[in-house]
Amino acid sequence: MFDKKAKKEIKKDLKVQEKQNLEIRDKLAMERTKFANERTFLAYSRTALALILAGLTFMKLFEDPLYIGIGIFFIPLGIGFGLYGYRRFTQKQAQITGHTQAYTPTSHVHAQVAQQEKATSDL
Repeated sequence: MFDKKAKKEIKKDLKVQEKQNLEIRDKLAMERTKFANERTFLAYSRTALALILAGLTFMKLFEDPLYIGIGIFFIPLGIGFGLYGYRRFTQKQAQITGHTQAYTPTSHVHAQVAQQEKATSDL
C-alpha cells in the first residue's frame, strides 16, 4: 500500500505533530495554573470582605461590648486575610511567570518560528 519512503515521511510528520500537541497541552496547563491562582486570590478576597463586613455588622447592630469587641477583632482579621491572599497571589504569579519564561518549544516547527521571531525582534 505505502512504500518505505512514504511510511518514513508519515512517521516523521506524526512525530512533529505529537510534539506540537504536547506543547499545546503544556500551554493549556499553564493557562489552567494561572486561572487557579486567580481563583484562589478571589477566594481570599471574598473571605476578607466577609470578615470585614461581619465585623462592621457586629459593631453597628449590637450595643453589647462583647459583640463590639468581636467586631473590632474581625475587621483586622479580614484585612490580614486580604493582605495574605494578595501576597500569596503575587508570589505564585511570579513563580508561574518564571516557569513560563523558562519554557522553550521543542518541536521543529515551533523552534523555527521562535528563531524567526527572535531574528525579527533583533532587527
